[in-house]
Amino acid sequence: MEFEDAKKQVETLREKLEYYAKKYYDDDKPEITDYEYDMMMNRLKALEKEYPELITKDSLTQKVGGHVKEGFKEVVHEVPLQSLQDIFSFDELQEFDDRITKAAKEENEEVRYVVETKIDGLSMALEYVDGIFVRGATRGNGLIGEDVTDNLRTIKSIPKVLKKPETIIVRGEVFIGTKEFEKLNEEQEILGKPLFANARNAAAGSVRQLNSKITESRPLDIYIFNVQKWDKNPFNSHYEQLKYLEELGFNVNPVKILCKNKEEVEKAINKIGEEREKLTFGIDGAVVKVDSLSFREKLGQTAKTPRWAIAYKYPPEAKETYLKDIICQVGRTGAITPMAILEPVKVAGSTISKTTLHNEDFIKEKDLKIGDTVVIQKQGDVIPEVIKVVKEKRTGKERNFEMPKFCPVCGAPAVREERRSSYKVHWA
Repeated sequence: MEFEDAKKQVETLREKLEYYAKKYYDDDKPEITDYEYDMMMNRLKALEKEYPELITKDSLTQKVGGHVKEGFKEVVHEVPLQSLQDIFSFDELQEFDDRITKAAKEENEEVRYVVETKIDGLSMALEYVDGIFVRGATRGNGLIGEDVTDNLRTIKSIPKVLKKPETIIVRGEVFIGTKEFEKLNEEQEILGKPLFANARNAAAGSVRQLNSKITESRPLDIYIFNVQKWDKNPFNSHYEQLKYLEELGFNVNPVKILCKNKEEVEKAINKIGEEREKLTFGIDGAVVKVDSLSFREKLGQTAKTPRWAIAYKYPPEAKETYLKDIICQVGRTGAITPMAILEPVKVAGSTISKTTLHNEDFIKEKDLKIGDTVVIQKQGDVIPEVIKVVKEKRTGKERNFEMPKFCPVCGAPAVREERRSSYKVHWA
């Protein structure tokens, strides 16, 4: 590839990634799946590796996405809340293990890993002084976050007083459980409010409310997964440290597997992948961490990620099911949204019986017909998308769908808004 072509690609990718990162981190309204975002980020990393002269400090490969929302006080993190380097194969895991093993020999360290579920939520720092919860902040851009202390006080699983008077900063993930998320969306539908796109963004939006009463009304939970700062830390093992956090009263990540080598890490990753449907919360991967805290210090970190941890991302799960019907849902603004009624199918841990089809153009692009066999895909706990029709399974009995000319609820005329490619009730 010519340098100028690479430069144009890099600029285009950065522009798109900045936009999608803003929708994800700042607006809590993702427009693409995690997998699609990860693939774009990987392409940008590959181009920057091939053409290092194109790397800039403001590239999302060099910084964490996210900004402080207006209305919240800024919190400067004493210890940065970094993101993780993503990998997508065991070959990349081998490269990570080779690097760690080589460094261990040079430093005369023993290699042990801890594999944990990568909870799909909003990362948070909780500060305690003499065992009393004094402040909580979002990750933000990793260096500066939002003070959401009042909102976090409404979450029952966050201890307000520890069982021992420790002065400590811990990091956790605020989330909404799978069943709780389904119930929340059912309530949204009954109230005629927009459905949440996924549990992660429902949790993030709930925590980042200026009115803590709204936060309190949401089924939020938290799992703690790391110690950020602890001056009296008596442990050198991350695994032992997590066990002590449980003794203090913290709700610690329930999936944490101590591994002696890469082979055990692979088994742990596979085990989590196979059993993810049994989990009561959404995940978007498995995290592999060096267990020794002193070795972590020697390994260090980059500006964005620690060198002692990586995140293994599972491929998105896709399943075939039957498109039983297409109905129209009318929102409070009068927008008419087509919904796919599906033969219930379990995908990535939850049973899917319906999903949005967005608008008329989406249905036409996919060539969807009532009675089709369709493939739906779900990454983490994102609301599944109909990605294609299995046309070879058509029988000839399938029926075309047409958007209604009148509101299915009140009978008022429905008009197409060309700018948005959607239908809306036209109230006189």
